[in-house]
Amino acid sequence: MDRQSMKIPYLNLKDINLRHQEVLKNTFNEVLDSGWYILGKSVESFEREYADFSETKYCTGVANGLDALILSLKALEVGQGDEVLVPSNTYIASWLAVSYVGAIPIPVEPRLDTCNINPDLIEEKITSKTKVIMPVNLYGQAAELEAICAVAQKYGLFVLEDNAQAQGASYKGKLCGAWGDINATSFYPGKNLGALGDGGAVTTNTEALDRKIRVLRNYGSQKKYYNEIKGVNSRLDELQAAFLSEKLKFLQQDNTERNKLADIYNQELATVGDLVLPQLAEGATSVYHIYQIRTKQRNELQNYLTQQGIGTVIHYPVPPHLQQAYQELGYRKGDFPIAEEIAETCLSIPLFPGLLEDEQAYIVQTIKKFFR
Repeated sequence: MDRQSMKIPYLNLKDINLRHQEVLKNTFNEVLDSGWYILGKSVESFEREYADFSETKYCTGVANGLDALILSLKALEVGQGDEVLVPSNTYIASWLAVSYVGAIPIPVEPRLDTCNINPDLIEEKITSKTKVIMPVNLYGQAAELEAICAVAQKYGLFVLEDNAQAQGASYKGKLCGAWGDINATSFYPGKNLGALGDGGAVTTNTEALDRKIRVLRNYGSQKKYYNEIKGVNSRLDELQAAFLSEKLKFLQQDNTERNKLADIYNQELATVGDLVLPQLAEGATSVYHIYQIRTKQRNELQNYLTQQGIGTVIHYPVPPHLQQAYQELGYRKGDFPIAEEIAETCLSIPLFPGLLEDEQAYIVQTIKKFFR
């Protein structure tokens, strides 16, 4: 293809899934023929497989990533008036989950280089109302989970790991989604392990917490029509579980490809303009769910790339503390300057399995041309 006529989407979900179209079609037929569509063998199989992948004892499939966070907080008995420490620069779902159980999100600033929550700032935010620390493995990079867990242990707090973006990443050799007392993930189609619809899961090594999640997700019931608690309807369905089982087989391969693409960007863009490239904390790995660059000329660069046929996304243009939804907390611009700086300068460029060599070369060339 002539580079002048290239159109490169930010993310090509269609082609990502078409790589597996035959097996996915066969999987659909198997589920259809089974006649069992909720909490059956496909969900049970995927839960075992994802627990094994995550190196945890238990996994429970739920309807989506937000529900995974909400049910995890409920399982930890977080409620009205409790405080949960959250990153100031995460996707709003992390905050929403806290709000939905009646608790208060308490923002903690990230490190500017890694964009992940800064463990050195956590202790000063702990009060008598603090119950949980919720680190987010943002953009696919492991947070500094060892230090976070150490602070939690010191103060008798729970850790709920939001691992929606980092399936397969690790910190000091231990996988993300296995560090917290309980851990939530998402299988939204755009994730590294994406369903063909919504889906989520909760992992843990604590049997009692897993049991709570299983009861909560199914109307508060273990046995049909016998309800132990006030639960919800939040179940990973058989079809998505079956799709995820097939796609899980390719997750490590896809993550390896993402890292190779990231290495090329790291090499080619290292000294271009005022670009700040992703930085990893010592001991952390990334699966590059998002490859985010930062520049003071973000808006101009995004417009230029759009004109040249290159799709980009801003993750995320407005930090949670400045969202209208959280105006009741009374935060103002300037209250969390690092989160605000990231929001004002960040730009995610295409990185996904199947991105072609000449497409990535065109992206690199176009960014270089902008700064020249």
